[in-house]
Amino acid sequence: MLVAVDPFTALLSVAALLALAGAVGVAWRLRQGRARRAPGREVVEPARLGAVSLGEQATLLQFSTEMCSRCPGVHRTLAGIASTRDGVSHLDVDLTHRPDIARHFNVLQTPTTLLLDREGAIHTRFGGVPNRHVLELELARLTGQPLSGEPTHA
Repeated sequence: MLVAVDPFTALLSVAALLALAGAVGVAWRLRQGRARRAPGREVVEPARLGAVSLGEQATLLQFSTEMCSRCPGVHRTLAGIASTRDGVSHLDVDLTHRPDIARHFNVLQTPTTLLLDREGAIHTRFGGVPNRHVLELELARLTGQPLSGEPTHA
């Protein structure tokens, strides 16, 4: 049995569905690349990630996959930031064949970047492509080092 639908009601339903999808998309987009403070104080063991050690001051831990189109650009950005700061290292972990690590760190998208302190405790999490300026601010806050290009006060 077919039920006749009023064209106005159908059009209104489609418009409401499109508005809802748009709102969800905008909310998701606004969260991308933003810094979120990590709850708790989980400490990352470098050996579990295939690394020998972490940075003396901080570590930029990037989670990537083979199929991630944005990951190489994030890799270049994080490696560049790490190379300009004493005691800061960049570690890129490919999750393609490591679903155990993805589950443990609750990585739902790549790239995902974690900012770790000298002991390996997670301080800040970035989902998606991190905003470089915000990342550098978080790194300066964590290490006490000035931003790149910022004069030091004696």
